[in-house]
Formats: sequence, C-alpha cells, structure tokens
Amino acid sequence: MANLKEIRGRITSISSTMQITSAMKMVSAAKLKKAQDAIVMLRPYSEKLQEIIQNVSASSDSENVSVFAQKREVKKVLIIAVTSNRGLAGAFNSSIVKELNHKISATPVEVEVLTIGKKVFDAVKKSRTVYDNQSAIFDHMSFEAVSKVSSKVMKAFKEGQFDEVYLIYNKFINAATQEVKTEQLLPIEMPENTGIVANSDYIFEPSRKEIIESLIPKSIKTQVYKAVLDSIASEHGARMTAMHKATDNAQALKNELVIFYNKARQAAITNEILEIVSGAEALKNS
Repeated sequence: MANLKEIRGRITSISSTMQITSAMKMVSAAKLKKAQDAIVMLRPYSEKLQEIIQNVSASSDSENVSVFAQKREVKKVLIIAVTSNRGLAGAFNSSIVKELNHKISATPVEVEVLTIGKKVFDAVKKSRTVYDNQSAIFDHMSFEAVSKVSSKVMKAFKEGQFDEVYLIYNKFINAATQEVKTEQLLPIEMPENTGIVANSDYIFEPSRKEIIESLIPKSIKTQVYKAVLDSIASEHGARMTAMHKATDNAQALKNELVIFYNKARQAAITNEILEIVSGAEALKNS
C-alpha cells in the first residue's frame, strides 16, 4: 500500500493543478466574450460585401473580369493555415494540422504553406515548404496587420507565384463547438454572366469595373481577417472547454485519492491497534 505521505503529496499536487486549470478556464471565458462579439459584428459586413460583389459583377463583361477572379492552369498552390500560438486547447490546433496535411496530400501540384500561429508552424516547418510565417500577428492583432498579409498574398497571386490560394481555419460556432473550414480564397468565385441584369437598385459611380476592382481586394482582406477572428474565438472556446474538462477530471482523481488515503489511514490505524492488543496479550501471558 502506498505511503500516506506520498498520497498526501499527490492530493496537494492535484489541488494545485485544479487551481491553475480553473483560472485558465475563467481567463478564456472572459476573452471569449470579446472575441465572440468581434466575429459576430464582422460577419454581416463580410456577407453584405460578398452580396454587393455578386450583384455588381452579375452582368459585367466577362472580358473585364478582375485579375483576382481569373482562373488559370494550376501549377502551384498556397494554403494559409490558421492556428494559435499556445496549446492547452484540446484538438483545436491538431485538427488544423490534420486537415492541412490531408489537403496537401490531395493536391497533385506543388504546395507552399503560409502559417498564422506557432503551433501549425512548428508542426510543418520540417516537413513542408513554408512560404511565410506570420505568427507574430497575434501580438498586435488588428485589421491593418492582417491586411498586410492579405496584400502580400494577393501580390503573389497577381504575379503568378501561385495559381490558387486556400484558407484553413476553425470557424466559431459556439463555446463548445468549432468547425474546421477549408475555403478557396483565390481566384474568387464570380457569378456566371447569364445576360440577366441583377435585381438591384445600384447606380454606378464611378464605373462598374472600377467598383469591382476596389471591392474585391477589400473582400479578400475581410475574408482573411474574418478567418483569423473566427480562429481566435474558437481558440478561447476550445481552451475554456478543455480546461473545464481538465478541472472536472482533476476533481474526480482527487476524490479517488482522498478515498484511497482514508482507507490507507484506516488500515494503518487498525494495524497499530492490532499491534498494541497483541503486545498487551503477550505481556499478560508471559
């Protein structure tokens, strides 16, 4: 049977771990509210921007299609993978790495990876070709910081360095649920010209082409920014859930050890009583 001192030490250690996991859960819960508000407010803007582009471009001349919508022979692909810089968030990071490896394996052409988050960078830096690492973006998170990354990607696509660009990230559903999403960022999907003018009341000033050329880069930057915000909210939700489960598991383990400790203590006391009684009986019979 284990030494009572060792059991007490384990109980104390587990209690300390419970304090840490409980504190991390509360911190993530506080950060989640802010991150959730940010993504919830951005989504309607992003969806409306996409709708405007669809309506404006619905009857555009196919010869004047944006360079960011031009499809060409795929010879090289860039994948932007978004994780976090920290762990202790369950399967939040590993699910992105798994989806990234699956996407690369299913792509028959050369693939490079742009990593946003230390966890995905550490996972692929030795086995994959890393185009760029933008993990520091979380240190000063802003639309401007993400826009610089998006501009670099758009420039590379425009110059023909990549023929397709994909986004892999965790979409925030709720605090307990995150969905791994793979989206095509470039070339953007434009509606087919059916010859029917879109049912909208837009008056174009300046020209339709100039509006599309202005809106599409904004839409791409917003899409990347939304993916990063989704990932941040998902991270806090996943960490909150993971720390909640870790606290519950630690509590269950502590309860088992307390019962085991009490049984061991009771057995030790019983043995001491038996030794005393046996000693007394020996003296009486001597």
